[in-house]
Amino acid sequence: MESCSFRPATAPSPFPSAPSSSSSSPRASCPHLRFPRPRNGRQIRVRRRASGFDAFPPLPGKVFVDEAIGAEYGEGFETFRMDGPLKVDVDYLNEKLQECFLQRIRHAMKPDEAFGLIFSWDNVIADTDSLKLDAWRQLALEEGKDIPSAAHVRKSILHGAADHVLRKVLYWAKGEDKMEKLKARLIELYYENLFKLDTPIEGLREWLDAVQTAGIPCAVVSSLDRRCMIKALDRMALSKYFKAIVTDEDDMESIANRFLSAAMKLDRKPSKCVVFEDDPRGVTAAHNCTMMAVALIGAHPAYELVQADLAIAKYSELSVINLRRLFANKGISFMDLQKQIIEKAPPKRRLTVDTIF
Repeated sequence: MESCSFRPATAPSPFPSAPSSSSSSPRASCPHLRFPRPRNGRQIRVRRRASGFDAFPPLPGKVFVDEAIGAEYGEGFETFRMDGPLKVDVDYLNEKLQECFLQRIRHAMKPDEAFGLIFSWDNVIADTDSLKLDAWRQLALEEGKDIPSAAHVRKSILHGAADHVLRKVLYWAKGEDKMEKLKARLIELYYENLFKLDTPIEGLREWLDAVQTAGIPCAVVSSLDRRCMIKALDRMALSKYFKAIVTDEDDMESIANRFLSAAMKLDRKPSKCVVFEDDPRGVTAAHNCTMMAVALIGAHPAYELVQADLAIAKYSELSVINLRRLFANKGISFMDLQKQIIEKAPPKRRLTVDTIF
């Protein structure tokens, strides 16, 4: 009997009901937040002696860090099943997430439903660059520092790791204790700004309405905490559009692994997914996963996004037909390895007296 699809072991609703709270602080807005111990096993504690607060671990989520692109050689991640660990990579998902007979019939009548859309959170769903800039400015104000207006400083602040910016760009921290204190406060300021965010990127809601009408499933990936991510989507009234979300709790080690996890949750082959990104690293990760990439120009200029299959300045430029055109010349064997047949050159004709006259 033909198996219809390969689904993850657990597929709960990505949007559980969360208790409401009127406070604007990170811990009050997300009362059930879990603060996991860092993966290196060392519990980081920040002493806020000046303000009188006790030591506390930083807020969860990978914010202000450099993440690996991943899947350079098609590698994936390891998950666990009842019969033991299972290694999931690009080839494995493209092979296992095949359409069954009924799905092939349905997708023949409605081809758009065969696709899966994966949206990155940063600058694709929400304007996170402004949140980061506000957090850095608030931290500078608290510390009595100034942030230079040079272009390279702004780029480092928006796209660099906090350790590198504090130590090599702004020169605010020399000791380890000072470094950890500033990083923890920076993340806390970022979450405080995040809890006030209620407006998505312009044109996103209209694009998601069109995609939902076409029956295309969507997922959102982020390095934020899951509960805070859900609350942010609820404030922007976007939760109904996303069938799956991938957050810090999924414990993905790279950008590509998050894309593969999203494809797995959407029950779509990676080669049938389209990633919406704003970062060249995300575009590279999508291609490493055999996915198409649509780049949103803004956080990065157009010349840095030339590797994307399609680059747009705003969502109003898109239509569902654009998704079909991405795969129009690929067919069902999109990005499959193919053998190139090298034919021998035909023998050269020898010139003789008979051929000349």
